[in-house]
This record gives sequence, C-alpha cells and structure tokens, in this order.
Amino acid sequence: MKIKSKNQFLTMTALLTALAIAIPMVMPLKIVIPPASYTLGSHVAIFLAMFISPLMTVIVILGSTYGFLVSGYQFVIVLRAFSHIVFGTLGAFYLKKAPETLNNPIKKWIFNIVMAIIHALGEVLACLLFYSSTSYPNGNLFYLLVILVGFGTVIHSIVDFLISDFIFQALKKIR
Repeated sequence: MKIKSKNQFLTMTALLTALAIAIPMVMPLKIVIPPASYTLGSHVAIFLAMFISPLMTVIVILGSTYGFLVSGYQFVIVLRAFSHIVFGTLGAFYLKKAPETLNNPIKKWIFNIVMAIIHALGEVLACLLFYSSTSYPNGNLFYLLVILVGFGTVIHSIVDFLISDFIFQALKKIR
C-alpha cells in the first residue's frame, strides 16, 4: 500500500498507534503466564505498519510498548513489547526492498516464519537481559524462556501475521 501524502501517513500512523495502545488494554482474549503473555491481535497494528513503512513501524511499536506499560503488565512484558523494534524494523526494511513478498504465498510464509523466529529471539533476549539484572522467577528458566516465551511467541507471531495479512489484502482490494 502506497502512502500518497504526509497527511495520509500521519493519519495511518495515528490509527495504528491508537490500535496498538488499545489492544493490550481491552482485548479480552489474553493469557498471561509471566514472563509470557499472549494477547490475540497485539501484533496486528505492528504488522500492518510493517507492510507500509519502516518509520510507521517504529512509531507503532513505541505506541504498543506504551500500551503494555499503562495496562499494568509486568516490566519484563513491557520490555518484550519494546523488543519488537528489532523484528519490526528488519521486516519493514525488507518489505520496502522486496514488496512482492506479500503477493507470493511461498515467499509470504517464509517471511512470516523468519520474522516469527527473529521476533521470538528478541523476546527471549529481552527476558534474559531482564533476569540477568533481577532475580530469576520460580520454576525452570529453560521452560519459561524457550517454551513459553520462545515457542509461544513463534506461534503467536504467525497467527497475528495471518490476521494482519487478511486485513491488509482486504484493504488493498477496496483501495
């Protein structure tokens, strides 16, 4: 989707940022098992921004991080939200160079899986950095980080990407 004016860019960025802030606050479908949290749709605004512009992606990720912060989530979860800056920026710049990726089903799936893995690695690293400066949570750290955060994030990211792609393809048709 091409942005035609600065006003359109600002409007799209504001709408996606508002969505990114609101989802952690109001989404009823969420599972929180610290340090993991799975809020259905929490990455949708980020992916939609990623499909449009790297700058928009960064702004929406900062808004999403703010949304998790003001929603009262634990700080480690807020750090995980901020870690989206890594996969979001990489994905947005890749799509800027190769926009045809979203039109080819095989390339789209490869992109989705690679982004999900980068996303999960970023979140696991955020948790490791957090727990290296605080006490470890009770329980098996490997299970918490690799299974709950890592594997859980891969699945969550793939699902949110599919939701975002469905919305994006529908918007392209009506444009």
